Amino acid sequence: MNSKWAGFVVALATYCGAGSLAEAAYCGAGGYNCCPPAACQQTCCYTACKVERQTCYKTVYETVYEPQEYTCYKTVYDRTYEDRQVTCYKTVYEQHERECTYTTCRPVFETCEVERRYTVCRPVFETSFKECTYTVRRPVWETCEREQRYTVCRPVWETCERECRRTVMRRVVETVNQERCHTVMRPVTTYRTVRKQTGCWKTEQVYVPGPVVRRCVVDACGCPRVCMVQCPGHYTCRRVWCPQVVECQVPCTTYKCETVRKVCPVQVCRYVPETIVEKVPVRTCRMVREECVRKIPVRTCRWVCETRTKQVPIRTCRLVREEKVCKVPVRTCRMVTETHVKKVPYCVAKQVPYTTTHRVCKMVPRQVAETRTRCVARCVPRQVAYEVCRIVPTTVCCPNSCCGGCATCGGCATGDCGVTTGPESHETLKPAPEPNQEPEAAPMDTPEPTAPEA
Repeated sequence: MNSKWAGFVVALATYCGAGSLAEAAYCGAGGYNCCPPAACQQTCCYTACKVERQTCYKTVYETVYEPQEYTCYKTVYDRTYEDRQVTCYKTVYEQHERECTYTTCRPVFETCEVERRYTVCRPVFETSFKECTYTVRRPVWETCEREQRYTVCRPVWETCERECRRTVMRRVVETVNQERCHTVMRPVTTYRTVRKQTGCWKTEQVYVPGPVVRRCVVDACGCPRVCMVQCPGHYTCRRVWCPQVVECQVPCTTYKCETVRKVCPVQVCRYVPETIVEKVPVRTCRMVREECVRKIPVRTCRWVCETRTKQVPIRTCRLVREEKVCKVPVRTCRMVTETHVKKVPYCVAKQVPYTTTHRVCKMVPRQVAETRTRCVARCVPRQVAYEVCRIVPTTVCCPNSCCGGCATCGGCATGDCGVTTGPESHETLKPAPEPNQEPEAAPMDTPEPTAPEA
């Protein structure tokens, strides 16, 4: 296996180093300069695709609503009043009196006195004194002074200046010209032809055949025979509508968008940084320690015990029973019967007729004409342009063909051979889809046409 690979490498090295001598040794098989010109000329032609575009028109119908007035009638009710005589009855009450006897019981009160005995307890108070001894503690206050040393910090203020740098933004206003675009609607008036259907009535004569009846006739043999015979008809006049189409021009105004460019001066504000140096006074404070002495009064308290005596009054109470007599008034009541007579009023009702006038409301209808406006739909045709693309095959040949092909003569590199190179020669243009149609599926990529080798 290794010997086969070694022989292949030696043969390849011999072929690469031979040069023009090897080409001559192998009868020109190593080069293409000996190729006949006729064979190279035929292989340089190939077929390419060319896209042709064509503008077509189709009719699109649009719905236009036009106002139309029509008259309708509605019922309106008017309110009227009329007087009517109505007989009514009212109730009248008359007052009468009648005698009524009744019995009443009158109370008679009598007062008398009754003796009552009762016992009461009267309190008797007696006061006596008792000697009581007690001990109290009295505070005795004493005041003395003592020295106290303390340290205080006294502030010392010093003032110095320090440079302070700060950056401020200074406002700079400039005027520049800026181009602005806005869209305006320009009215465009066109005329279209509308067909209007008119006509007239014409009178024409129409023949109406007579009815078919049974009649007795004699045949060729002289025998009577019943058969169906049609009676003679008559002519009648009938009105016939003859239509006629008339064309007229109708103006149609549409608005077209136009872009208007205008140059306007605009103020632009920008901020430029500036550095400002200021001297700021800085006041510093430092604390100096000092020792001070002060006298603080100190007050002390001590308690002294004392014995005291006082007389305490003692009050005692005892109850003494006593009997008392009192007279209590007693009131008694007895009922005395009495007879009375009184007059009781009562009312008697009776109906009295009277006549009144009532106003009765009545609704009277009437018809009122009213003009209204409604929109009527109408179809208007218009032409819409669209573009159709189709691919046409084209044969392309190289005019400067040579034996070594296009690569040898250099025509393809300089663009003199007539073969179109670049991405434009291999792109397949797709036709634009018509309006209201779905776009077709993208075709598969077509391989580039290549010239066969010489």
